[in-house]
Amino acid sequence: MPEKILDDISHRRYNPLTDSWLLVSPHRTKRPWQGQQEAAVANTLPEYDPKCYLCPGNPRAAGDTNPQYEKTFAFVNDYSAVKEQQPDYESQGKADDDLESTLLRATGVKGVCYVLTFSPTHCLTLADMSGKDILPVVEHWTRIYANHLSASSPLAELIPKLNLSLGHDDAPVPKDQYRYMQIFENKGAAMGCSNPHPHCQVWTTSTMPEEPGKELAQMTKYRAEHDGRHLLADYVKLELAKEERIVWQNDAFVVICPWWAIWPFEVIIIAKRHIRSLLDFTDAERLQFADAIQEVTRRYDNLFECNFPYSSGIHQAPLKGTQEEIDNSYFHMHFYPPLLRSASVKKFLVGYELMAEPQRDITPEQATLRLRNCAGELYRNKLSEKS
Repeated sequence: MPEKILDDISHRRYNPLTDSWLLVSPHRTKRPWQGQQEAAVANTLPEYDPKCYLCPGNPRAAGDTNPQYEKTFAFVNDYSAVKEQQPDYESQGKADDDLESTLLRATGVKGVCYVLTFSPTHCLTLADMSGKDILPVVEHWTRIYANHLSASSPLAELIPKLNLSLGHDDAPVPKDQYRYMQIFENKGAAMGCSNPHPHCQVWTTSTMPEEPGKELAQMTKYRAEHDGRHLLADYVKLELAKEERIVWQNDAFVVICPWWAIWPFEVIIIAKRHIRSLLDFTDAERLQFADAIQEVTRRYDNLFECNFPYSSGIHQAPLKGTQEEIDNSYFHMHFYPPLLRSASVKKFLVGYELMAEPQRDITPEQATLRLRNCAGELYRNKLSEKS
């Protein structure tokens, strides 16, 4: 059956990273880019906001004062989701047939949450910044990951070789050893972001979170069943050959609207070679990764000429893991944006998505074409030139 038929029929697609399926209904939206349109939105934020708790020199919500930082700045979240110090807890196991120990299980989780600013300038987003401007962010991610890495990790031998603008003490240092680090950004009020100052969050936990845990299990299974090949390496090879879902690429990374995408304009940045974590990057690859992030975020903003909301996150090797877990990890970054037809028309995961399985209308192939055509100068710069 030719794949072109999938543009016209409802069908399910398989996600090998999470061993899950989603429903695709392309016939519901033959021309998904036609619909409500808004005027292009200019940036109205100031470069400095005296009331912003992330701007340089300003007091934060809990009372501490930010330094006059010039590039990036990281600090422990004043309202962390996990605690560094708390009593240990584990559900007490009883008899095998005891319902309480079987159905009402819980385990304590310790950790520390950080906020990391991308820039001292309040009005910027990653879309406004160049790849070279984003490079210090990538370097800070790398240093904070290195500072939290277990000394027993096979990756630890790479730390002395790092060539970064930040030293060991320029990024937070933990008091305890944690299992996993999740770096993520929520951009825009639609994704729950309460402060427009450019920033992300870094959460470290004593347990492996659900999503990266499922991916690592699937990648481990794939390598065992395919002579040691990596799932994402094979996927990149396939997508480069087909050229149907590639939005952009450089020598080190490829931006893809994945075959299994749930969100309308979801993309994934995947390393072309096997990179386990940020520590595996060469100096050139760090800049190439920054360029890939810039390409994604700029195209997003250009798509509907607005500050395009999304949640993004990096999946990489755990901070503490076995040799097998480290070697089976494959660096990639997810972008999950909610917008569907315009700056105000969003995709909601409700009803069938909550009760049955995820569903989408616009196909990843259609989304790819839209994003390919959004290259070029950031739309806001053109508005500034006219005013």
